[in-house]
Amino acid sequence: MTKLSVNINKFATLRNARGGNLPDILKVAADCETFGADGITVHPRPDERHIRYRDVRELKPLVTTEFNIEGYPSKEFLDLVLEVKPEQCTLVPDPPGVLTSNTGWDTIQHQSFLKEVIGTLKAAGIRVSIFLNPEVDKVEGAKTAGADRIELYTGPYAEEYHNALTQPQNLALFNDYKNTAVKATEIGLDINAGHDLNLDNLRYFKLHIPQLKEVSIGHALVCDAIYFGLENTIQMYKRLLVD
Repeated sequence: MTKLSVNINKFATLRNARGGNLPDILKVAADCETFGADGITVHPRPDERHIRYRDVRELKPLVTTEFNIEGYPSKEFLDLVLEVKPEQCTLVPDPPGVLTSNTGWDTIQHQSFLKEVIGTLKAAGIRVSIFLNPEVDKVEGAKTAGADRIELYTGPYAEEYHNALTQPQNLALFNDYKNTAVKATEIGLDINAGHDLNLDNLRYFKLHIPQLKEVSIGHALVCDAIYFGLENTIQMYKRLLVD
């Protein structure tokens, strides 16, 4: 079964909106695991507008499943990751101040930079995944740079999914995801996915990308939890990921 890593950034956004410690991020992470999450994902940004560097340090000894830290590999970010040593680090090409991740790496243009960063992380025993658009020609560069996995950026897929229900030709975009996944598998890269996956579009993606190892879901899951409750929502997502 494909693993579900719950991104808890939005819980931190809610906490930060009022100050104090409600909701308690450490308890949220523990509860997500109790309710069935296979991992916890955090994405600390330089302005700490949601997850803070302190949160990351405090979460490490408490997370009993897979801990995944994602972000742009600035010096401060890398220092944090090397200190905390999560099971996985996902590298994303976010410029400072971006609202949310919105594209994958150009593994050709940034090959030397990625190779240096990935080498440093893997020397510390950390599995490395890199955020990638559904572009077959960028997969080889991920492998050459030393990545263990790619995380397919699913924003464009999620945006087109509902249109494709009535206009099937719009799912031609999905061929790019399938081809990218096939190429990655052929050269020995595992596959993660994330961004705007939700209860409507996740099952289709899972069924057509059988190589999928892990999805990271935060925003939609937190929104669904408002209506369905956190425990029920996590189980709803996990049922969509069954082989």
